[in-house]
Amino acid sequence: MARLFAGIDSGAATVKTVIINGGNETLTSNVISTGGDALPSAKTSFNRALEEIEVSKDDIEFTIATGYGRKMVPFAGKAITEIICHARGGKFFYPDVRTIIDIGGQDSKVIGMDEEGTVINFNMNDNCAAGTGRFLEVMADVLEVGIDGIGPLSLKGKKPCHISSTCTVFAESEVVTHRAKKEKTENILAGIHESIAKRVVSMGIRVGYNERILFTGGVAKNCGVHKALEKEIGKEITIPRKPQIIGALGAALYAKEECERK
Repeated sequence: MARLFAGIDSGAATVKTVIINGGNETLTSNVISTGGDALPSAKTSFNRALEEIEVSKDDIEFTIATGYGRKMVPFAGKAITEIICHARGGKFFYPDVRTIIDIGGQDSKVIGMDEEGTVINFNMNDNCAAGTGRFLEVMADVLEVGIDGIGPLSLKGKKPCHISSTCTVFAESEVVTHRAKKEKTENILAGIHESIAKRVVSMGIRVGYNERILFTGGVAKNCGVHKALEKEIGKEITIPRKPQIIGALGAALYAKEECERK
């Protein structure tokens, strides 16, 4: 049996599991909703990964948990912060990465790294849903647009509406006002994405935006936010093929390194 290592990223909105082998090859990965309880969803994600490659829990040499609910995954051998896991996962795919923008369901963060992949600075917003996946879900509901469609639709906006508030409740009120004024939905969405970009970029000013810049997390799948960030920063931003699993991958890589140190 090949040596196997697992990483579980237990986020506020989704749980991600990655299993790698001794050659750092990703054998399987998945993303599921966290739901109301981190532990059952972590177990489901982990078991689904095991089933996918037809192995048992006993075949996993070591497991590391990261993310919001990392301390609520008792079957993991160790829990470490998602900041360094994102840096490790990003560095694996892109050796020249220097900045990571991660926007998840309930928080956003900007991480600065050196050439070795060591985190040298970071800033995060975890006290307010503004600028996160949850914020976008609320805005999509107000505009009666499917969450997967708001990115492409926003790119059609020629005159972004001004959204001044960084609070989800007040921003929602602004969106309702724009709708009452018969503003085009695409212009409202363009304004929403623009406001998110300004908020995130401002948050990361002290971290710096050194190339290469990587965009991870579920919101990275939104092309409207991606383009708005590039416009605000004035630099190209890379999105991994599976932006949601970068933290879990980093955790799996650390799990392997943990065993190698013993």
